[in-house]
Amino acid sequence: MLYKFKSKAGADVIMMGPQGDQVLALMGREPSAQGLLAAASLSQAMADLERAAAEDDAAFAELQAEALAAGLSAPRREGISLRQRVWPLLELMRHSVQAGQDVLWGV
Repeated sequence: MLYKFKSKAGADVIMMGPQGDQVLALMGREPSAQGLLAAASLSQAMADLERAAAEDDAAFAELQAEALAAGLSAPRREGISLRQRVWPLLELMRHSVQAGQDVLWGV
């Protein structure tokens, strides 16, 4: 399953199902086949995603610090970080806020 986030303010953002589910949950939305992020609610949704990305970065930095303190080599992040994953959607949301447009998603 794929999620396609769309807005008249920018290019579509496509995510695989599990990642789309995660992103929607981080914004306090129930994963569903389609939905709407109203322009008025985008600022809060963006703040939720930014907070989650910062928490993910901090947790990984803590893991690295603990490994270094134990005399081990710092672990490398496997795969894509949450910050990298949400960046395209955040950009779409920023453009949508500036243009006063909603963001829709569909499967």
